[in-house]
Amino acid sequence: MNEFPGVHRAGLALAEGGGRRLRFTASERINHEDVEWCYIDAYDDVPLTTAVRTGNPVWGALDQLDARYADFVVHQRGTGTVAVAAVPLVAAGRTIGGFVLFFDRGQEFGALQRLELARVGEELGTKLRRAQRADASPPTDATEDRAPGATVAVHAMAADPVAVSESRRFLRRTLENWGIDDETTDKAVLCLSELVTNALIHARTGCVVRVVLEQNALMVRVRDGGSPEPDSTVPLADPLQVHGRGLQLVDALVARWGSERDSAGTTVWFVLEP
Repeated sequence: MNEFPGVHRAGLALAEGGGRRLRFTASERINHEDVEWCYIDAYDDVPLTTAVRTGNPVWGALDQLDARYADFVVHQRGTGTVAVAAVPLVAAGRTIGGFVLFFDRGQEFGALQRLELARVGEELGTKLRRAQRADASPPTDATEDRAPGATVAVHAMAADPVAVSESRRFLRRTLENWGIDDETTDKAVLCLSELVTNALIHARTGCVVRVVLEQNALMVRVRDGGSPEPDSTVPLADPLQVHGRGLQLVDALVARWGSERDSAGTTVWFVLEP
């Protein structure tokens, strides 16, 4: 990315399973032996997070971006940057991250340049997804690192119809112990029921439920073991479809939701803000 004319710095962000954070690195963090990563808030008001959240690129001179990203532009003054382009990484029609280019010379961002940036986003996204699948491992929800201050509960269930009611009992008991209000608990239990049902019907495997309470946000993730058949009948763009109502129900009740699929299975998550 640094090879684009006029680019003096580049950054790369990868979407994390919970939707709250992005794993980020930049050209100055990369050497021949290692890549240094950090986490950034996916809802920070900067061009890169906007591109990842919306799936739409953001580009322009600093003066053009100032009205929308005033704090970001202030931090760029004096760095040599005069223009910025933030572009989503796209694989199979889904945004899985983004890259940002910092230019030290003016850019027109004409039609051809925009097409080239979008092409690079799709090319990098495809390569990234291919690498993720090659490196895929079984679900690790039970041993994931927890963020400082987060409260976590994990429950694994077999591929059995009773898993739906079992997951509801687990989540309700957990949230009651954490002191979560009844309205939020009821919404979370209803949404979880849809996701576990989805895993049982389409993946036909057991699943792992991971619940995280962090900074007044409640995240629930359901990770299945993948379909036993090579060709799934579930559209990737609609991983929450359950008897025609799962997506609409979850979308109406939660603050945000999303999904990731790899060769080992699918993770679907939602966030509520009590």
